[in-house]
Amino acid sequence: MISAQAVKELREVTGAGMMDCKKALVETNGNMDEAVKWLREKGIMKAAKKESRIAAEGVCKFIIAGNEAVLFEVNSETDFVAKNEKFQAIVEKIGQALLAAKPQNDEEALNAPCGEATVKDEIVTATATIGEKISLRRVNYIVKNDNQVFGAYAHMGGKIAVVSVLDGANAEVAKDVCMHVAAMNPKYLDSSKVDQEFLASETEVLKQETINEGKPAAIVDKIVAGKVQKMLKQICLVDQMFVKNPDITVSQYVQNAGGKIVSYIRLEVGEGIEKRNDDFAAEVAAAVAAAGK
Repeated sequence: MISAQAVKELREVTGAGMMDCKKALVETNGNMDEAVKWLREKGIMKAAKKESRIAAEGVCKFIIAGNEAVLFEVNSETDFVAKNEKFQAIVEKIGQALLAAKPQNDEEALNAPCGEATVKDEIVTATATIGEKISLRRVNYIVKNDNQVFGAYAHMGGKIAVVSVLDGANAEVAKDVCMHVAAMNPKYLDSSKVDQEFLASETEVLKQETINEGKPAAIVDKIVAGKVQKMLKQICLVDQMFVKNPDITVSQYVQNAGGKIVSYIRLEVGEGIEKRNDDFAAEVAAAVAAAGK
């Protein structure tokens, strides 16, 4: 039996994850030196050392098969690696594994079978062989019925990727919706999906703005209601003016084709990741100043 203390000691020595350390000790019958060697051979130690790095580049990708689709993001540290054929092949392999596994969250996605191992193992190996931190996040498994259609669009080689689901219409119309979403980045499908806390906050901001404009108190609420409606049309997909024909809304475009928008998901590489902002000029200036003291 592998003790928790042994796992802790191996983690402190190698920096590898708890589960990887436990697996290494199990595979080597508790021999600490052999466990370290096992982690090195698997590339896990090398990958663990890169865990603190920031991986904010990469690609967003979708894979569609029949009534199922996956939309996900794989990150790398540099755009150069993201365009590498080896990286692209890994992304494709991960995507096929995710489609087969039907994960409901990122944790299930990482534990999904991938070849003879798991998606997590594949990422660890990729990190070790490519030499940059590779990570998987924002995995979406999407299902439609036989009366619905998927739309999909990737912009700039996967810097932005969108998948939509429409009732009726056709795949071409659904792709047009995705292209619009990629360009205009709506926050919500329609007003019924708007977060109520967000709406209350924005309403209060607009109210204070209107009061500061010196509008009569008796009509402030009416003016604010109008501003809120205008804002909703700007952030809700169905009410936005369609990029290919600004004379009609996105909803009208889809309705004219005999369809209705059910859902959409938009991913953009690096969203939500705090990117490192290296100011090399400032660093050099600081180093020169320090040297002159």
